Amino acid sequence: MFKNNFKYILFLLVLILVSCAKRGSITGGLKDTIAPVLKMSFPKNFSTNFKGNEIKLTFDEYIKLKDLRKQLIISPPMKNEPLLLPTNVSKYLTIKINDTLQPNTTYSFNFGQSIEDNNEGNPFNQFKYVFSTGTYIDSLTLGGSIKDAYNKEVESFVSVMLYDVNDKFKDSVVYNENPRYITNTLDSLKTFKLENLKAGKYLLVAMKDYNSNIKFNPEKDKIGFRKQFISIPNDSLFELKLFKEVLPFKAFKPIQPSENKLILPYEGVAKDSKITLKNGAEILPSITTKFPKKDSLQIWFKPLKVDSLQLAVAKDKYKGDFTFKIKTQKKDSLKISAVQNSILNFRERFTIETATPLTRFDNSKIKLFNKDSVAVDFKTEYDDFNQQLSFDFKKEPSEKYTFSIMPGALTDYLERANDSLIYKLGTKELADYGNLTVSLQNIKRFPVIVELTNEKGDILATEYSESNTKVEFNLVEPSLFTLRLIYDDNKNKEWDSGSYIEKRQAEEVVYFSKPIDVRANWDVEQVFDVNIPYTPEPK
Repeated sequence: MFKNNFKYILFLLVLILVSCAKRGSITGGLKDTIAPVLKMSFPKNFSTNFKGNEIKLTFDEYIKLKDLRKQLIISPPMKNEPLLLPTNVSKYLTIKINDTLQPNTTYSFNFGQSIEDNNEGNPFNQFKYVFSTGTYIDSLTLGGSIKDAYNKEVESFVSVMLYDVNDKFKDSVVYNENPRYITNTLDSLKTFKLENLKAGKYLLVAMKDYNSNIKFNPEKDKIGFRKQFISIPNDSLFELKLFKEVLPFKAFKPIQPSENKLILPYEGVAKDSKITLKNGAEILPSITTKFPKKDSLQIWFKPLKVDSLQLAVAKDKYKGDFTFKIKTQKKDSLKISAVQNSILNFRERFTIETATPLTRFDNSKIKLFNKDSVAVDFKTEYDDFNQQLSFDFKKEPSEKYTFSIMPGALTDYLERANDSLIYKLGTKELADYGNLTVSLQNIKRFPVIVELTNEKGDILATEYSESNTKVEFNLVEPSLFTLRLIYDDNKNKEWDSGSYIEKRQAEEVVYFSKPIDVRANWDVEQVFDVNIPYTPEPK
């Protein structure tokens, strides 16, 4: 009897469980979107008279650390980085300080977005732990924004620093010393805010610090600075523009890739450098040209049988002398190629480039014909530094052109002449292009460079104005353009970067507020008020 009742009860229990299971299924609930919360800290956050070397933080859930090296900003910086433990998932975080703390100083540990919950990765955004070794917490602030001096967008993770200006201050602090205060724009912000500051006089500097060592390295880093020292407290918002300095010219040991050529690597700007090739006391004839797309020069000379040669390089304050052995190598050959293929746009000049520098041209051996075999007048111009020969002529729409370059028309420095060359090109209809007229408003000064670029920043068209406020870009290929203006203060028709040590800012660049769409057979008129510059949209 007992066994039968037990079986009956067991059957009812199973039935009830099955019935309950049918009422719904486990879905895991709502997604966790809540960031971790600091439950406890020892010493307490914003403590004064801090004397220890260890901080313990307790959170309400398991956390993990992400991109701590990029995200954690300690201000003032410490010479020896603190140790953060554990490195795995935990509800606790211990900070072990391995440095001697300055007296009467407020310290800030800004974790950025490095603390996340373990399950969903929700960041504890901009969590700060602050303490003072003195009797009070410094509470002054300073804010502003970061821009790139040349590019439309500024990079992420820009450091912003304040250096004490006192009787020991030198401009070289950015190269050798840690700042008094530091913050970071992180990955999505173009603004900054320095907090927990002490009243005083400071140098304000921004830096894209690629080495993450809080020291300015002109070979890699970008820098922006406020020329005048600032006093805190200060309610002003400061704009800092980052630029990459142009390094002073310096040459490196030459390389001999062929029997008649040297490659001379350099840094800085090689223009106007003086190159002298010597065999002992004898100065040898040579030609200097630019190596395409690299910071190197090509030194061309006629082959000779010697064991070694000397090269003297001079520019501004730099002087370099190199001695190198001459190796048996193959000679460079005269190779000629066209820059344009099949289509020649109206804003272009037909251009050919050569593998070796040219020294003579015989235009009587060059003929240009249209599709009706009628000769077309042309002029030539040779860019010896870039080894390019350009042809100027009046281009007609929907026309076919043939360049016939007969043998001996072009001669290089080794007295080698070209073989017969034929180039065929055509032009499009005028309706295949667009016209853009830009009316400049509120120009502060002239001359200016006005440029059309693509999204990558490649220059597609440029115009130079010394007084006109109306700039025309006629017969441009249809595209979505970015429009920018450069104040050419030194009148050299190119943008010039700045120099920290010379306290010189980069030449000012202003971007139009939105892209400009120029389509085929369109005439676009655009007003460009330079007082309404481009403002990046928040990400």
